Amino acid sequence: MSATQFAALARTTEPQTMLRRFLALDAAVTGVNGVAYLVASGPLGRLLDVDSGLLLALGLVLTVYAAGVAWLASRRQPPVLPVRAVIEINLAWAVLSFVALAVWLSPSTAGAVWIPLQALTVAGFALAQHVALRAVRGMRGGGAGGGGRGDRGGPGS
Repeated sequence: MSATQFAALARTTEPQTMLRRFLALDAAVTGVNGVAYLVASGPLGRLLDVDSGLLLALGLVLTVYAAGVAWLASRRQPPVLPVRAVIEINLAWAVLSFVALAVWLSPSTAGAVWIPLQALTVAGFALAQHVALRAVRGMRGGGAGGGGRGDRGGPGS
């Protein structure tokens, strides 16, 4: 997907807004998932054939994580390092979901569909956030270090 397609998806061409919207969407979806695991770990555990204790623990982690991502999304200019951490955590979650499915879990058919589906969704968030962060850093004139002179009015501006 190109940056233009991500801009259309975010319904803006402003990189900062695009990043904040993708973070907010991630926070909302993750929060709903976390709350569902917290309040319905028993029924969801039976449906997915995944231990309800595991879902309860994941629900707590996901709810706290969603709150942190929501906080980042609420910042006018989300700081680069925490956004990079969100991207990397999302990628790790996606990979570990597939590893758990292959090595550890023996879910029902519903679980075998749900686990990869949520992993791919989270990987999609990571990709969208990565593209938006690159656009923000490009706008700021930040190269690999995220710094650069930008428009600070210093020599050479």
